[in-house]
Amino acid sequence: MFCDVDETLIGCKSMFEFLRFQLARRYGREGEERYRRIAGELRRQSAEGAPREDVNRAYYRSYAGESAAEMAALGREWFSFAAVEPGFFIASTVAELERHRAAGAEVVLVSGSFAPCLDPVAERVGARHVLCTSPHVVDGRYAGDVSEPVIGEGKRAAVLRMLAEHPGVNPRDCYAYGDHPSDFPMLDCVGHPRGVGDAPAVRAYLARRAEPVAAAVSGCALACWSMGRGEHSEVCENCEDCSGE
Repeated sequence: MFCDVDETLIGCKSMFEFLRFQLARRYGREGEERYRRIAGELRRQSAEGAPREDVNRAYYRSYAGESAAEMAALGREWFSFAAVEPGFFIASTVAELERHRAAGAEVVLVSGSFAPCLDPVAERVGARHVLCTSPHVVDGRYAGDVSEPVIGEGKRAAVLRMLAEHPGVNPRDCYAYGDHPSDFPMLDCVGHPRGVGDAPAVRAYLARRAEPVAAAVSGCALACWSMGRGEHSEVCENCEDCSGE
């Protein structure tokens, strides 16, 4: 099963929280000021209507020249503090992941965030795969650019690339979890989309998707892994999950 991370699995925006942590950890008060400056610019771009993919690229430009190994170590340090805070993990989503894993699922995290933030989260919840934005690294340091942010259509593309390696999977049997319209391209790929939170746009999307799944679903799924089954019916309209119950 596929799962978005920020505000779906964890209750915060990992990229911003980690940015603040690592800057303050290394530079103290100056780091806090640098964080406010960078975060303020990113929020300004978003408020002015810049595509989320462009804001994502701007975020990673702030890491140009940073050591990838140092950021990975700081990511684990950040997680060790953040994960013990009440509400860091969204309990209902964690319970769903545990249910899928108990049924034999392979959990796949899909996020516009990057490995320093996501690897410790994946280890904690038992996710064996992480599809995320990957900043370019040259001589062990971030170059400040990315090839493709894993946001919106980037999530669809990342899932499709992974699932191309598993051609026997039926998309109608897969589950995916998200909290934001930018997750819709990922949710479109599966027969069992699930929303986290109460965003009206997500509720409306799920209401539309409650109709019977079309015979041809564009996209892909980890069907056999998602529910621990090796074979699947070609008809799923009458199952509990497809009926919207």
